[in-house]
Amino acid sequence: MKLDVKARTAAEVLVDQLVIQGVRHVFCVPGESYLPVLDALIDRDIAVTVCRQEGGAAIMAEAVGKLTGRPGVCFVTRGPGATNAAHGIHIAQQSSSPMIMFVGQVDREVRGRDAWQELDYAAVFGSMTKWAGEIDDPSRVSELVARAFRIATSGRPGPVVLALPEDMLRERVAVADAPPAEPVEAAIDAQAIGKLMQLLADAKSPVLLLGGSRWDEEARAAIIAFAERFHLPVATGFRRLPLFDPLHPNYAGDLGLGANPKLVARVKAADLVIVLGERLSEVTTQGYTLWDIPAPQTKLVHIYPEASEIGRVWQPHLAINATPRSVAPLLANGRAAVSSRESVAAAHAEYLAWSETATPQPGAVNLGEIVIWLRQHLPEDAILTNGAGNFAAWVNRYYRVRRFGGHLGPNSGSMGYGVPAAVAMQRLNPGRRVVAVSGDGDFLMNGQEFATAVQYGLPIMVLVCDNGSYGTIRMHQEREYPGRVIATELTNPDFAAYARAFGGFGATVEKTADFGPAFEAAVASGLPSILHIKIDTDAISPGQTLSAIRSQALAKES
Repeated sequence: MKLDVKARTAAEVLVDQLVIQGVRHVFCVPGESYLPVLDALIDRDIAVTVCRQEGGAAIMAEAVGKLTGRPGVCFVTRGPGATNAAHGIHIAQQSSSPMIMFVGQVDREVRGRDAWQELDYAAVFGSMTKWAGEIDDPSRVSELVARAFRIATSGRPGPVVLALPEDMLRERVAVADAPPAEPVEAAIDAQAIGKLMQLLADAKSPVLLLGGSRWDEEARAAIIAFAERFHLPVATGFRRLPLFDPLHPNYAGDLGLGANPKLVARVKAADLVIVLGERLSEVTTQGYTLWDIPAPQTKLVHIYPEASEIGRVWQPHLAINATPRSVAPLLANGRAAVSSRESVAAAHAEYLAWSETATPQPGAVNLGEIVIWLRQHLPEDAILTNGAGNFAAWVNRYYRVRRFGGHLGPNSGSMGYGVPAAVAMQRLNPGRRVVAVSGDGDFLMNGQEFATAVQYGLPIMVLVCDNGSYGTIRMHQEREYPGRVIATELTNPDFAAYARAFGGFGATVEKTADFGPAFEAAVASGLPSILHIKIDTDAISPGQTLSAIRSQALAKES
């Protein structure tokens, strides 16, 4: 028996389905190719954030997915709108963040003619999404949108792209709504948990490595209990700082870019490594150098929600297909005879020694001391975002993320992430302090979204770390071609004046001591703010200067 349903436009069916799936925020740049959807969003229980460039809209959706575990949603127009958004899609793919991008498409009757702004979205986005499709039948909108939500959240989460022909969106159809889609949880093999407990009982120097997505606060708390119970040093993977309290006595540090060499050595020497949620990416594994490939020299346990990802590079001693949310309570309640391990205290002491005090830097501004000021003065529930560049090394090393969801960064290393991610976080969390840390080149890749913050009255704080260069590339340039500088120097604007031109607060920081008062003045203004921090170009990383890198490279050549 068919349900008695009223006729709606396909666009209305789509918006109804978003509401059913729990979507309360969407991000967009308007386009004529999906005008019916924009009209259907009027007077709905969905906040619409209008962005200044599609890359910003896509990053905002990715940030929502990363924080909440539910797909962030953005709408972009066809052709150039979609290609502008591509780096947000790639960030979601490499970060394992659930998101859905709806993109306008040309009318169905002209498909295949290379019509104006036409793209084959499956071909363009197929390699960087979990699914890229097109809805060409209005009667299937609810079906395919529900499928998109399920695909984006199940297994290893990731992005979905759905194209929407404009003429299809206008058609009226009587179709039932799909129910809310929940991610699939893999059944956990009890025998595998038993084997893991036995490995723990036998281990002398184990390490627990956390990463990936499909976490929540309950899973984080259970893993803390697991680490305490079995005396495990805990490391977090690249861009996964919120998964473990850094002040907990079991925390050993961050296995990201510029990781503590003592932590890297500890992981390499471990006789048991339990990897939970992390897909063992290139950065976390220090360029795939932590263990022998394909058979690691340690006993490797890999717990991951996507079975096809396990064994991609290293063949584990024990594989468990499970999400962090589902397996964490079982681990916390597991039983094994384990005595106290001195390595836990030693590992935490090494982390504190590595991160407590900023290293000296050339110039009048020490970015390490500024990050330490932030960790001492920001509330525990603050959210930090950052883009990509060497400046992020100071955040990874010296900032301490105390709360779940307290830090977001691009696992793909995509520049321009910090500002749009901060806009999205402030939109979702109006009562929390949100700070974006950006480089000078990094900021100008999506800095136009500062206008979005002003438009919506979002008091984000943007720290622009200006060293007058594409610093990461300059660092590699000096290492490979010492003294031969090309294409990495930048002439920058007055970023504080930029903030004021948009209607925000701006101040310039030229000495470390100036930062605290400038930050407090920005907070007092209640406006979106930019602090323009001028850093010596030679201050390229917490551990080395450009001139030292150049000297070492020249010495090798001679």
